Amino acid sequence: MAKRSSLFIRIVEGKNLPHGQQRPYCIVRVDNEPIIRTATVWKTLCPFWGEEYQVHLPPTFHSVAFYVMDEDALSRDDVIGKVCLTRDTLATHPKGFSGWAHLTEVDPDEEVQGEIHLRLEVVPGTRACRLRCSVLEARDLAPKDRNGASDPFVRVRYNGRTQETSIVKKSRYPRWNETFEFELEEGAAEALCVEAWDWDLVSRNDFLGKVVFNVQRLRAAQQEEGWFQLQPDQSKSQREEGNLGSLQLELLCREVKLGTQSPGQLILLIEETTSTECRQDVATTLLKLFLGQGLAKDFLDLLFQLGLSRTSEAWEGVARLRAWWGTRAQDSRDAGRREISKSSCRRLMGPIKEGEGSD
Repeated sequence: MAKRSSLFIRIVEGKNLPHGQQRPYCIVRVDNEPIIRTATVWKTLCPFWGEEYQVHLPPTFHSVAFYVMDEDALSRDDVIGKVCLTRDTLATHPKGFSGWAHLTEVDPDEEVQGEIHLRLEVVPGTRACRLRCSVLEARDLAPKDRNGASDPFVRVRYNGRTQETSIVKKSRYPRWNETFEFELEEGAAEALCVEAWDWDLVSRNDFLGKVVFNVQRLRAAQQEEGWFQLQPDQSKSQREEGNLGSLQLELLCREVKLGTQSPGQLILLIEETTSTECRQDVATTLLKLFLGQGLAKDFLDLLFQLGLSRTSEAWEGVARLRAWWGTRAQDSRDAGRREISKSSCRRLMGPIKEGEGSD
């Protein structure tokens, strides 16, 4: 029976935020993916939110982090600090976590995500055994560039030697399929470090995460392959806590077993959510959402492209959306013309006195 984690979140309030941060809000990230944004509380260093959420997560999630941000209307929002709780930490509180947590400084080298696919082998050599590391691919890397992607490459370090892969431009899902070898000398270093980096032409390269392997364990296993979670750089000294303020949280994580459903039930569910009426409601809601963000044209263009490669039914849905949007746009233009016409008449004719214009 399939399992998932059910996480109850209550973001209560913050206190003692640094001076100058007067428009705070929270972002919740699971494994560095944003899933929640609270409301912005204006002109306060002790904001109260009191917002509750229930989210469903895969049982393999690693951490949940709360970022307190300062909203800025003119430039990028500032990060005040964060609170990070690992899955293991939540597991030690079976009845739930409740209390105040100090905000800590956000270090870009700790903001990592994604996994890397590696194959490690110990192979015999003429003088000594050799350690072979094949860097295959990576997925879901952190976006470090303005275009929403990265230019990733990998460094493999062992016993004072460093080898690097090629750079894959503008990708968060790069493929390398490159192999490196190192001599396994007696008394040499016992750790193999694989680091992912984002290449930058002008500024310094950005750290994307790393994986460290114990060479003795690799010797015993002879071969290991799989997807490995990228980890932050823990070599830096621990930062002081408390000077960035605190956040009051209530969390309860439980494992939920998903019941099995017959194919007939699933078919009925699919038919219900894809009925003509439901599709129209969903489409209208989506369009209103994108319209409110000023992205209606981009949304409709995407639907147009999808419609070219889909069935005639899907194409009819796209056509209905375009017709609905065209009607809304025409109504807006007509209303604007009426207002302009009224304004022009008032300027040309002046105010209409009582009794004028009547038969």
